[in-house]
Amino acid sequence: MAKHPLQMTINGKPVDAVDIPDDLPMIDYLHEYNNLTGSRLGCGQGICHACVVIVDNPDGTSEEVRTCITGAHYFAGKQIRTIEGHAKRDEQGVVTELNPIQQRFVDEFAFQCSYCAPGFVNAATVLVEKLQRQPVAKSQLEQVIEESLGHHICRCTGYVRYYSATRNVLSDLGLVKEG
Repeated sequence: MAKHPLQMTINGKPVDAVDIPDDLPMIDYLHEYNNLTGSRLGCGQGICHACVVIVDNPDGTSEEVRTCITGAHYFAGKQIRTIEGHAKRDEQGVVTELNPIQQRFVDEFAFQCSYCAPGFVNAATVLVEKLQRQPVAKSQLEQVIEESLGHHICRCTGYVRYYSATRNVLSDLGLVKEG
């Protein structure tokens, strides 16, 4: 099996180049080479989106990418964020503060088993970042949330609490304008 070096930035920290198999899925690279197990392998076919990470593009935009169907080498030289990179931590690595999406999901009991939660947190975070650049009209809010979260699958909650928590965070952050 052919191997090539892979190097990227994960959660703001450069990761040293290491030889990995050319066909290794990104989720396996995260789990096996970096001990970042928050991204979940759900369907393994790119349908459920439990495995998504955020790719930070050079133009300042961000996007979700499914790691179960995307090879690790696709991410060469890129900056990515996993679920482990959202919360603030102290010098010992102990979580001191959740990001607004995480906190609201906890406060509103948005998840039950939490298996899909990393994907939903990443999707809602990308949405927050998008709307920070251009807020959404209140009349379009539900459509924007559906477009952002609607492709994520949850078998426990019925989505109502995820959508509600996301809606409330967007309002709290002033990202919804009249209209």
